Amino acid sequence: MRRTAHWLTAVNTISAPHVRRQRRNVDRVFDGMVRRAERQAESDASTAPEFIDSYRFLLRQVAKQETLSMIGWQGYLDDLTRRMTNHLRVERLIAEQPEIAAEPVDRPVVVVGLPRTATTLAHKVLIEPEGNRAPLMWELMNTHRGDIDAKLRDKLIKDAQTMASLASKASPVWDLIHPMDALQPEECVFALPHGYGFYTRAPMPGYRRFIEERDYTPDYEHLKRVLQVLQWNRPRRRWILKCPFHLFNLDVLLKVFGDATIVWMHRDPATVMGSWCSLVETGRALHHRSYDPEAIGPEWLDILSKGVDAARRVRAAAPRERFVDVPYHSLTADPHAFVPKLFDRLGMPWTPKDEGNLERVLARPGMRRSHEYHLSRYGIDIDDVEAAFGDYGRLGF
Repeated sequence: MRRTAHWLTAVNTISAPHVRRQRRNVDRVFDGMVRRAERQAESDASTAPEFIDSYRFLLRQVAKQETLSMIGWQGYLDDLTRRMTNHLRVERLIAEQPEIAAEPVDRPVVVVGLPRTATTLAHKVLIEPEGNRAPLMWELMNTHRGDIDAKLRDKLIKDAQTMASLASKASPVWDLIHPMDALQPEECVFALPHGYGFYTRAPMPGYRRFIEERDYTPDYEHLKRVLQVLQWNRPRRRWILKCPFHLFNLDVLLKVFGDATIVWMHRDPATVMGSWCSLVETGRALHHRSYDPEAIGPEWLDILSKGVDAARRVRAAAPRERFVDVPYHSLTADPHAFVPKLFDRLGMPWTPKDEGNLERVLARPGMRRSHEYHLSRYGIDIDDVEAAFGDYGRLGF
């Protein structure tokens, strides 16, 4: 299976000297990114010094990657610039309209679980009722008030779509694995300042230590502010959020969103690992001139199994009603029987309209997508997975 477009090889070869020069001058490059973010956000980086410094640290870790391709390097530059712009813009909007910070984010539903456990399907099903709402990709990337000028809104959407389209052009399999569209609901990862999303693209030991030791309270407070800005001067609806990596920070999530309900998706870890490693490999192929697929499995087996362990400890100390379990096969094998029960657990009525919404979701392209993968390609086997996850895979989910 070819993971990258043919034209990438030539682009990366021609651009290699330029990438090396920029990596050697990473701080100067970063200073230019900060100035661009300030101009675009119409704000000053001095309003968020710790946030800006954390991204300088991240880019320094990226610059240590000797195999980084032009697409990979530029992808990080564009992503971090956009995130700094968005962060500064959100802070400016709240400073200009302090009432935004008092906006209630009531009873959000947060879909979590290991990657590749049908979190996208569950998310799309739950956002369909009229009283519910999910943040769209462009809103997470280019957050602004709902009452902005239509031309500015279109510009922000176009910017997000450009990024979404680049992945499809660079990888012929990307749309099979994780299709993206600026006007579709997306994962909170786009609004969380730090986490393993950056690590999927490059194995950065220094950054992994940083995120494992980090206090994520400021990250989730920022996510809450993003939601408050998005709902300002708009009808309030129940937020339906989703991100597999929330598993690593459930304690902080439940603290910041005090009345959230967690919908925890479950699937056989061996199947999860194969599918996830395949996705990570595609990211590595896009971001590097060369990489070792066999290193991906042990690395992510350690990360994901520890994430599940951490989430289970948080859950054991939390009220039972805060969690709803969704087995993968219950949702995918007989959704018409299972989804009404899920709605009931979440205090949401099930109506004939919701039945029709479910039909439309299941009929959408990509809802039953699949791609090929083999554990052996990634340096692990089923015994390794069972040993890492312990009894989690035998809980009957």
